[in-house]
Amino acid sequence: ISKAMTWPTICALTRAVQKDIDVAAEALQFAKHKRIHTGIGTSDSHIRYKFNSNREEIIERAVAAVKYARRYVEDVEFYAEDAGRTDNEYLARVVEAVIKAGATVVNIPDTTGYCLPGEYGAKIKYLMEHVDGIHNAVISTHCHNDLGMATANTMAGARQVEVTINGIGERAGNTSLEEVAMIIRCHKDIDIETNINTQKIYPTSRMVSSLMNMPVQPNKAIVGRNAFAHSSGIHQDGVLKNVQTYEIIDPHDVGIDDNSIVLTARSGRAALKNRLQVLGVSLDQQKLDKIYEDFLKLADKKKDINDDDILVLAGGGRSPDHCIKTPKP
Repeated sequence: ISKAMTWPTICALTRAVQKDIDVAAEALQFAKHKRIHTGIGTSDSHIRYKFNSNREEIIERAVAAVKYARRYVEDVEFYAEDAGRTDNEYLARVVEAVIKAGATVVNIPDTTGYCLPGEYGAKIKYLMEHVDGIHNAVISTHCHNDLGMATANTMAGARQVEVTINGIGERAGNTSLEEVAMIIRCHKDIDIETNINTQKIYPTSRMVSSLMNMPVQPNKAIVGRNAFAHSSGIHQDGVLKNVQTYEIIDPHDVGIDDNSIVLTARSGRAALKNRLQVLGVSLDQQKLDKIYEDFLKLADKKKDINDDDILVLAGGGRSPDHCIKTPKP
C-alpha cells in the first residue's frame, strides 16, 4: 500500500509498544505521506482490568509512545481507547499530555458504541474547551455501532472522521463512509467539502462486499439494494409524481442507475400503469382496473412480479411456465 499510493496519507496502527512502532515505521518506509497511529486504553475499566495499572502510569505510557513514534514520522495520531467511557476530566489530561508530546491528531474512540450522540458531542466540546493546545492537533472520531449510533456520534463536530466502507468492523461494525459522505452532501448547512467522488460509493460497496464475502443487508442506508426501491403504493405514487417526495438523494449521485419501483401486493394502480407504459402498453381506465385485480391476485401468490408477468396480465405475452396457477380439485 505504501508503494502504491501517492497523495493519500498512509497510516499504520499500533499499540503503545516500541516493537509495534518499529514494525509500523518499517512498513511505512516507502509511503509519500506517512502516519503512525498509536495509543492506549484510558477508561477505568481498561486501566484496571486490561493493563492492571493506574491513571498516572497510563499517561506516562501514552506520552512515551507518541515521543517514540515521532522519532520516525512527523505525523503521529494518538488514540485514547474506550474514550467514550472515560471520565472527561481525565481524558482531557491525557489529550493535553500527548499533544505536548507531539501528537498531531488525537482520536476519541467510542470503542464500545456506548455513548449517546449528545453525550459524545459534549465530550468533544469539553476537550475543545478544556485542553491547553487543543488547536495544535486535529480531533478525530472513531465510533462503533453496537447501539446503532455510530453515524450520529460521528457527526459530533470533530475535524477528522474514521469510517469504513459498508460500516464493516468489529462486532456491529464502525461508522459507514457512505452515510457520513451523503449526510454532508445532503445538508448544505454543514458547509464542508469532502472531495469524495460519491458516484464511486455504490460500485466500491459492491466490490468490498464481494472481495470480503460480506453481504450488505438489503435495507442498509445508501448502499442496500432496497435503499432506492419503492414498494409501498403510497410511496410509489408519490415518487412517480415527483421523485423528491420520497427521495432526498439522487441514486445517480452514489453510482446507482436509477430508483426502482418494485411491484408487490402493496403496489397501487399508479405503479402498475407506469410499468405498463414503460413496456409500451397503453390502456384505458376500465381495462387497467381489470388488470389490477388480476395483478393483486398474482401478487398475493408470488412475491416479486416481473415484466413477463405484467405482459401476460395485459394480454401482450404468452403464459410463461413460471406463472402460478391454482390447480383444479
